[in-house]
Amino acid sequence: MNRLIVVSNRLPFALDSAGEDLWTVTPATGGLVSAVEPVLRERGGTWIGWPGIAGEIPEEPFAKATRNAGYKIVPVALSATDRAEFYYGYSNEVIWPLFHDLQNFCNFEPAYWQTYKQVNERYADTILRSAQPGDFIWIHDYHLMCVAQALRERGMPQGLSRLTFFLHIPFPPYDIFSKLPQQQRLLRALLQFDLLGFQTRRDVRNFIQCVRRVMLDAEILPRRDFQLIRFEKREIHVEHFPIGIDFTSFESGARSDAVEQKAQRLRATFPGCQLILGSDRLDYSKGIPERLRAFRTALERYPELRGRVVLIQVVVPSRVEIPRYHEFKERIDRLVGDINGRFSTSTWLPVQYHFRSLDRDDLVAHYRACDIAFVTPLKDGMNLVAKEYCACRIEEDGVLILSQFAGAAEQLKPDALLVNPYDIEQMADAILKAFQMSQAERSARMKRMRCVMRSENVFWWVDSFLKAGSQVSIRPQRISKRRQAAFVR
Repeated sequence: MNRLIVVSNRLPFALDSAGEDLWTVTPATGGLVSAVEPVLRERGGTWIGWPGIAGEIPEEPFAKATRNAGYKIVPVALSATDRAEFYYGYSNEVIWPLFHDLQNFCNFEPAYWQTYKQVNERYADTILRSAQPGDFIWIHDYHLMCVAQALRERGMPQGLSRLTFFLHIPFPPYDIFSKLPQQQRLLRALLQFDLLGFQTRRDVRNFIQCVRRVMLDAEILPRRDFQLIRFEKREIHVEHFPIGIDFTSFESGARSDAVEQKAQRLRATFPGCQLILGSDRLDYSKGIPERLRAFRTALERYPELRGRVVLIQVVVPSRVEIPRYHEFKERIDRLVGDINGRFSTSTWLPVQYHFRSLDRDDLVAHYRACDIAFVTPLKDGMNLVAKEYCACRIEEDGVLILSQFAGAAEQLKPDALLVNPYDIEQMADAILKAFQMSQAERSARMKRMRCVMRSENVFWWVDSFLKAGSQVSIRPQRISKRRQAAFVR
């Protein structure tokens, strides 16, 4: 493999205006950045994405901010309209809710699709200006599903570079996907990649089902470890690659003196109580209201929990400028107020609610301090909170209550307490079961989960994907020197 070109909606940092001719740069965090950056630094390559500001990108501040990145960073400019219709529109009012089985939240505005395609074409143009023959082009997530098609339409020769794609969110079953007005066009666009990666086996099955039902001219050829699709004289390799976390980084962070002291102070704040942690971005797919209702039901049905458990619910602000998200936050606020109003005493407040993000040490301290993690999304591509919690349980204790609809359930289901996030009573029962679980059982379960997370970490994920991509069979066309030169330019 030659150079690696990573393409994502956002760059690994955000550029923001701090006044006239003043700019701030905030490094991004998360699994993708921590996994891919070291690979780019080692092998050389390019990261293409949007820096987070609408309009023209200031050249001098941008160059200064990225000078020491260790690899080339190429920005893609988006206008305010692009951001509204491509990002907030098609990406987050069509694809995000539909792929999370929440079609009632979709807004199938036709203009969104047109802008989505245009922005994907802009990313393709940027790739063409940056790519060289032999590059490994790795495109990420639901914002950029049409980029390979745009590259093919612009004359990128088949076989000159590998075009690969990884979807970080779930892929829906056919009965959900069929509601998308552009279902055939989107599948045709995805089938222009050489390798398609998904989080779980279920996502692969759903995708294959949709291809079989919609793309009648596609041939499905199952293999032992992956699926092969023949379409338009090309072969597309389809496989699942469950994304992991930097296990060692979280584990070593949990052992630090600063985190230990923060965790001890947090536990001392609630003497005699088991702490239950919910930590989520503000989003209706995360199942926060359902979790709060389950906690309320548990307190109603099991008096022995009263005064003995505290739910610490952290909600990280996200998209609060969108009316639907603002209304969603108000719904959470009302549920927290209802629970605390009904059950609190002079010495006990059942829900500790924080509407803010936690820095890394505070988050890890919460993982260490809390006896139970309550991770119950209605649907999630993977959910790294569940994995981070396991990595930080360095005493090998703690209980993970996990939604069966989180991608992480495929790896953790033998030892996590799996629940249906729509079943309020089942989740309430799981709280009691976790509360009563013996130390020996907690330890046995957590040891096994930590073993899986340690071996199937984020670097394993990157290596697995790059290895699969390098082995994908692509049939080079006979390419004239003039056409190769045009592609390189």
